[in-house]
Amino acid sequence: MTTNELSVRVLFFGAARDAVGHDQLDITCDVRCTTGEVFQKLLSDYPDLNRFAKSLLLAVNQQYADPKRELHEGDELAIFPPVSGGNAGSAGILPVSSANLDFFELTTAPIDVAAVARRVVLPECGATVTLDGYAREWTKGRRTLYLVYEAYGPMALTEMKRLGAQAHEKFDIAHIGIVHRTGRLEIGETSVVISVSAPHRAAAFAACEWAIRELKRTVPIWKKEVFEDGEVWVEGEGRQE
Repeated sequence: MTTNELSVRVLFFGAARDAVGHDQLDITCDVRCTTGEVFQKLLSDYPDLNRFAKSLLLAVNQQYADPKRELHEGDELAIFPPVSGGNAGSAGILPVSSANLDFFELTTAPIDVAAVARRVVLPECGATVTLDGYAREWTKGRRTLYLVYEAYGPMALTEMKRLGAQAHEKFDIAHIGIVHRTGRLEIGETSVVISVSAPHRAAAFAACEWAIRELKRTVPIWKKEVFEDGEVWVEGEGRQE
């Protein structure tokens, strides 16, 4: 590598990883190159990526980025489809907690829905609303055998924390907790729990519904549905600025 070049690590997730055939690549590009320029080079080098080119999203150092973002030595560029909606101890949980008892976690272990709900119950609150999202057996007439969830872990946790902060700004709530499972899930197993406590139930209901919608829109977690006759990565609606 010359002084006119820089090295960037590129990560691939979901269908983008399947198209490239790699989890990550270390590539060299010109100094002052942009995410868009690197992306175009990858589309040329890996033609199967072109199937998703219009929908793929870019992130630099775990933050969403537009194609004009200038890259620097050692940056981490992630390429992934719209979201579908580590080493962290024996349960496989990666937490990012705020000072006010909110919590945001990824886990590979089964989720205890009741235990998650009780973590946001406080004396000053009059209601706790908990959403339990789980793997269903039928999707548009096709029988699902099992699901596989994949996350861009560090960025997913950062996005969950940002989502939690926004929930406090938008709704009169006390606390919010989100736990999402990754890996293989059998039918009926819980994939995500969102629990919100508030002085009054209306705010808790509204915040919980808003949170699951935003999570499926912005948090980089992907779902693969494995059917009796094939499999498919489920793409969400994508981000809209």
